[in-house]
Amino acid sequence: MPTIYGVYRSRATRPFWLALEMSIPLDHKPVIQAYRLADPAAPDAPLNTHSPSFLALSPAGAIPVLTDGDLVLSESLAITLYLARKYGGPLAPADAGEDAMMVQWALYGMTAIEPHAIKILYTITEGRAGTPAGKAEVDAAVDALRRPLKALDTHLGAHGGQMVGGRFTVADINMAEIIRYAAAHPTLIGEYPAVAAWLAACQGRPAFKEMMARRTAEPA
Repeated sequence: MPTIYGVYRSRATRPFWLALEMSIPLDHKPVIQAYRLADPAAPDAPLNTHSPSFLALSPAGAIPVLTDGDLVLSESLAITLYLARKYGGPLAPADAGEDAMMVQWALYGMTAIEPHAIKILYTITEGRAGTPAGKAEVDAAVDALRRPLKALDTHLGAHGGQMVGGRFTVADINMAEIIRYAAAHPTLIGEYPAVAAWLAACQGRPAFKEMMARRTAEPA
């Protein structure tokens, strides 16, 4: 059975959501981010990203991490793609072409969208969006997202409202969890109708709702 190290309040939401969609059995080992602890090195500190035992597994000290036998993966998008391929079914790539498209969109989301989307999320959740500096950060992130969001909107509109293969797949999970960060902005996603409709459909799925309920139940 694959083992996943992490917590729901992290990018581990991606493999957790996939596992719920595909009924994949995962052994969950909770590992919290060190920055969330007053003293991650304290003797009574929970297992965290600075714990020596975790660093021995993942020197980068970041979650999530997946182990499956001798395999160790420490990037959430790689984890979801691996699990989808391993367990197969409609969420997995049907052929080499779909596999390439799923990798392409994962890389595009990670490089062109996520850095700016997460800037919006952090600025808003940290309560800085109303300050001049915070507003400037959000405005800059929004400007940087307009081109990739337009590209995504065009793609979804031309491909039946799905990322790959005209059906819900791991590619939708990966991209939807990236776009969720940008959705913290009150109006941005609504400017892209195909993106907005697709995101609502993804987040309306029972597995997403279950994943988010577990995330909400974790201590903030």
